[in-house]
Amino acid sequence: MTGKVLVTGGSGYIAGFLIRQLVDAGWTVHTTVRKLSREARVRQTLGLADDRLAFFAADLENDAGWADAMAGCSHVAHVASPFPLGVPSHPDELIVPAREGALRALRFAKEAGVRRFVLTSSMAAIAYGHGKGVRMNTEADWTNINDPGVMPYIRSKTIAERAARDWVAAHGGDMEFASVNPAAVFGPLLSDDISTSIEVVKQLLEGKVPMCPDVGFGIIDVRDVADLHVRALTAADIRDERYVCSGPFLKMIDVANILCANLGERARKVPTRRMPDWLLKAMALLRPELKQLVAELGNVRGGDSSHAMTTLGWTMRPPEEALLATAHSLIERGMVKV
Repeated sequence: MTGKVLVTGGSGYIAGFLIRQLVDAGWTVHTTVRKLSREARVRQTLGLADDRLAFFAADLENDAGWADAMAGCSHVAHVASPFPLGVPSHPDELIVPAREGALRALRFAKEAGVRRFVLTSSMAAIAYGHGKGVRMNTEADWTNINDPGVMPYIRSKTIAERAARDWVAAHGGDMEFASVNPAAVFGPLLSDDISTSIEVVKQLLEGKVPMCPDVGFGIIDVRDVADLHVRALTAADIRDERYVCSGPFLKMIDVANILCANLGERARKVPTRRMPDWLLKAMALLRPELKQLVAELGNVRGGDSSHAMTTLGWTMRPPEEALLATAHSLIERGMVKV
């Protein structure tokens, strides 16, 4: 099945790979960027100059441009969402655009007669606020946003997905809805504009992390995230589905060990020692952005992706492949000095 599909946030990491996979499969793709002045750069990044990719200016917090972007589309992948490197000065800086952007996209999709809407959510909406310890999460789990340790980005993804699902239940009618909930996304780079997760590998390679704190994340390759979106867009009989999109949960020291074992001299700056918990807590007194790491000390927040694998025939690359693809891209692009 092919047709016309809107992918929001066309300059983003996941969206770039998704657009390329959809065009390769024969779809005509509309995509949004905040300013059309970015079109030439994004086209060059994607390597797509043909007429099956069209750009529209649209912002998560403004109605302008959304009707034009949706026109003629039968499917939507709403990928755009704020994801900063630092902690915002107020949670609403993330919550409002994430929630209102999702609701805005849904409203215009309904008005345009879109048949299927796939939301890029996150494991952030599933795996947090459940207390300390080891936990394997499924699609049935939701982050507890009332837990004081839940940070603004995690709250924003949870609130946005819940709001989207509530809106679809009340107003969606026949429109089919699904969410894809990725863990930390790694893999090859299309440009020098890197995502927050890629920054982890970059800082390890540069030796900016002196020791590895006892924190971790599920690992997933961006190419597999895009593939799961395509399957969610095209599979038959999908309604109110939710797909965990996560490979194994690795601690920071595991990531460092993979880099060291495979990159030789190029990984000479990668830390090989674990950071004592007390040291991270002391550092967080001087650097408030580290408090979110302190809250995660010792936790394992795994994700069970068997539902997507069983129902959609989806598979994923091993975490080593995703992490090393990131490292090689960073080195080849000269983005790290090793």
